[in-house]
Amino acid sequence: MPILASWSSQLQSLLRIVTALGFMQHGVSKFFGIPPFPMPLNPLLYAAGTLELVGGGLFLLGLFTRPVAFILSGMMAVAYFMAHAPKSFFPVVNGGEPAMLYAFIFLFFAAAGAGSWSLDALRSRPAAQ
Repeated sequence: MPILASWSSQLQSLLRIVTALGFMQHGVSKFFGIPPFPMPLNPLLYAAGTLELVGGGLFLLGLFTRPVAFILSGMMAVAYFMAHAPKSFFPVVNGGEPAMLYAFIFLFFAAAGAGSWSLDALRSRPAAQ
């Protein structure tokens, strides 16, 4: 569908923005209790919350998208295998479907970049003469 293909970079940016907003909610829950986080925080969860807020914010803006997305993809893979995989092989049973999806969405952005609506795109434009 040519019309959708012409919008692919903008839709890529929209996916990045929506993903970042959803991801940052996890950090907001951990640090600000909105909504309340269901368990006590430990050092690993503080580190995760920091990555969710800081990394999610950079990802939202599309700033340093490839390295940030690579780090966040790794974080979500670790989260999946530490917290979810031991419960069951199946993501729908072990509650790890969101972690699995975040890991692969971030991996996509690590390879593809932020899209046209991003600070990375602004930074890569040639300076006006």
